[in-house]
Amino acid sequence: MTVLDRDELPEEPAARRGVPQSRQLHALLARGRAVLEDLFPGTNERLIASGALEMDLQSDLHWYLDGRLLRPEPSGLIGLAVSRPVVEAVIRSQVADMAEVTIMDGCDVTGLTSSSDRGRISGVRIRTRADGRNSSVLDADLVVDAAGRGAHTSAWLQELGYQPAPEESVRIELAYLSRFYRREAHHLGGRIGTAIAPYPGQNRSGFVNAQEGDRFMVTLSSCGGGELPTRDAAMAEYADSLVAPDVAEIIRTATPLTEPVLMRYPASVRRRYELLDRFPEGYLVIADALCSFNPIYGQGMTVAALEARLLQRLLQEDHDDLSRRFFTAVSELLDTPWSLIMSGDLRFPFVEGERSEGLLAMGEYLDRYRAAATHDATLATALIRVMNMVDEPARLMAPDLEARVRDAARAVPASDV
Repeated sequence: MTVLDRDELPEEPAARRGVPQSRQLHALLARGRAVLEDLFPGTNERLIASGALEMDLQSDLHWYLDGRLLRPEPSGLIGLAVSRPVVEAVIRSQVADMAEVTIMDGCDVTGLTSSSDRGRISGVRIRTRADGRNSSVLDADLVVDAAGRGAHTSAWLQELGYQPAPEESVRIELAYLSRFYRREAHHLGGRIGTAIAPYPGQNRSGFVNAQEGDRFMVTLSSCGGGELPTRDAAMAEYADSLVAPDVAEIIRTATPLTEPVLMRYPASVRRRYELLDRFPEGYLVIADALCSFNPIYGQGMTVAALEARLLQRLLQEDHDDLSRRFFTAVSELLDTPWSLIMSGDLRFPFVEGERSEGLLAMGEYLDRYRAAATHDATLATALIRVMNMVDEPARLMAPDLEARVRDAARAVPASDV
């Protein structure tokens, strides 16, 4: 097996050009942590040894949804606060330790090679920095495109006579910036962090989360095309508009360690390869090259790990008809995280998309649910488990939870529900 990477890979954890989001706040959901441990035993121990911080995802991290704080009591759901470069470094070291794997860095993939009838991908054309403009061919039984949102699969397959995959998109026009600050014991009362999500009527959001090396990463964001400030005073003033003071507190009182880094994310995009009548064997698309999600939901790394485990299982079963089997199965896998971002982003009036009666009814129920979860720790835990992809969204409609939502509506003044 050969892993090709366009960057010259760093020996120590570091942000790199080929992963521009590595300078932004990342979240390894509880489900993602478990799947990575399954794929690479010892991952959690190595992450913690590299400085990752264990946290209870309900009590150590405060969640503000619809402007209200979910009841912060211990949930037993344990996550890790850790930067993207450290996650990459730990996984890369484990892959590099495998005798059957070769990692080639500083290597650009410039195209695909195929069989004479173009029914099977037979390898890739590559150009290394050492070779300059000279290209060579790397033969392969299976090529997997994990190149992210900038992947060239659509263009390459069209060159071979294949139709592009149908796409679905949810345009959110998200802007976000992140910055590291020195973390001290008094900050946030010793908690790991705070997440203040946007909601209809408030397009701004803010996040602060501890990272390895006694650091906080602070992220400010705006959906719907809003602009973000990059100067200290303006950033603090922007954070003052959020429902909780936590983000503004860090900006005003903590020592900044880096400059703010701004990024834009126009839309979530899902490519439906399972709907194509023709697709070459020996080729697959995975992770953000297949489906990229609004980063506020923190699903990307977890979904990529789930897709990798799915591919591992399919390969263990059989190598025949792999593309059809993979794209059919991965479509089912993606339905849940895609529905979460659809239902969340379609709450905003400026987001285009079909709002069915069922979606609207579900939205009304979840509005009541989130309000009730500010007082009910059981409801809050169930919601955080769904957000972390541990439980399916249908769990929130279970009879026992529906009853708690109804009881809360009777007990709380209408203005609070």
